[in-house]
Amino acid sequence: MATRRKTDPQTGRAAVHAWLDGHTDKKTVTTAVRFTLEELADIAPGHAVEVRVPPAGAVQCIEGPQHTRGTPPNVIEMEPHTWLELATGRTTWETALASGSVHASGERAHLAHLLPLHATKRR
Repeated sequence: MATRRKTDPQTGRAAVHAWLDGHTDKKTVTTAVRFTLEELADIAPGHAVEVRVPPAGAVQCIEGPQHTRGTPPNVIEMEPHTWLELATGRTTWETALASGSVHASGERAHLAHLLPLHATKRR
């Protein structure tokens, strides 16, 4: 099932590229984060893991047991800058996790095999 898009892909890619070029204003970062979270949910559909990037957004992804109430058993949380570093390949999952920039709990809370996101590549 495809993700319901809230961010226009062209606008999202432009925000990611602007962030890569050093633009860190709130609108650019928020748009880039939301777009890349939607991309993650699109390539890894499901409801087993919740990825939170406050205050910009959150998404459920990865196949597995569906979560319906309360705090999900598999949660990943990080700041927007960390998420964009991961999504664009500027850092690795292992590095971010080891540095404490990523907080992950649950046996499915692992994104290394999904990052970086293809949609963040320059064209």
